Amino acid sequence: MRTLRSLMVLVLALALVASLAACQSGPKAAGTLTDDAGRAVELTKVPERIVSLAPSNTEILFALGLGDKVVGVTDFCDYPAEAASIAKIGGIEPNVESIVALEPDLVLAIGGSPIVASIAGNVELLAKFEQLGLKTLILAPTNLDGVLADIALVGQAAGAEEAATKLVAEMQAKVKSVTDKTASLSSRPVVFYELDATDPAKPFTAGPGSWHDTFIAMAGGANAAADAKSQWAQLSAEEVLAKNPDMIILGDSNWGVNADAVKARPGWAAMKAVQSGAIYPIDDNLLSRPGPRLADGLVALARIIHPELFE
Repeated sequence: MRTLRSLMVLVLALALVASLAACQSGPKAAGTLTDDAGRAVELTKVPERIVSLAPSNTEILFALGLGDKVVGVTDFCDYPAEAASIAKIGGIEPNVESIVALEPDLVLAIGGSPIVASIAGNVELLAKFEQLGLKTLILAPTNLDGVLADIALVGQAAGAEEAATKLVAEMQAKVKSVTDKTASLSSRPVVFYELDATDPAKPFTAGPGSWHDTFIAMAGGANAAADAKSQWAQLSAEEVLAKNPDMIILGDSNWGVNADAVKARPGWAAMKAVQSGAIYPIDDNLLSRPGPRLADGLVALARIIHPELFE
């Protein structure tokens, strides 16, 4: 009887140990998630091999501490520095064969705008992934809240919910540190934000409804192109002069555009911003990539537009 009783105690103890081990074995599979294209994606296990099809997705993964699970990135994924050593799967049109060869259990894609069930508008590519049985989540945020929601979604999908919650809170705190300062401003400088001056006579700028338009307002500025006809507009020197911006911010400084180049453009010398020397470079990746560095971009932009608020 004692032997039987001892055996039962041993069995129960082993069952308890197994139960505790199961609880502590790591993050559980997310189950069924809904991505930004409205697709239901079922994940039966926590992904260990992830391919990213956008720089913003790569930045989210690394910010969540998942860099060691990233096995493939695009040619454009240059941040953080560790991304440079990861296998490349192509650029605007990813190489399906290269992706399949990496044997990913999750592909993080991007969608178009408006949100569609596509990858950068390529429905055929998504169809191929589905035929091959590749689990794909499409991220297509249209505003800052959407980015925060996508960070939470990736955290849930990859078993990094705690890290995602922390990252979202940190971003929200940075944003609040800016908007608390700019909310009641009575003076809002007119800002011409240059995106691309491949044609210096008619550079691209951020129009209404664009990411940059929103961030300029949050940073305490007034977008010079707020009344443009599209989110990404080209304005001639005459049109920019008519706006007579208080400052010019060079989002294309990463491509070598600087204050001297702006001053040398025909007609630009008559602008208030040029005459006062209020021409500033900025790393546009901070504002154009819908990822964890957006909050840093907002802070950088606000420091340019209202440096007095950060003294």
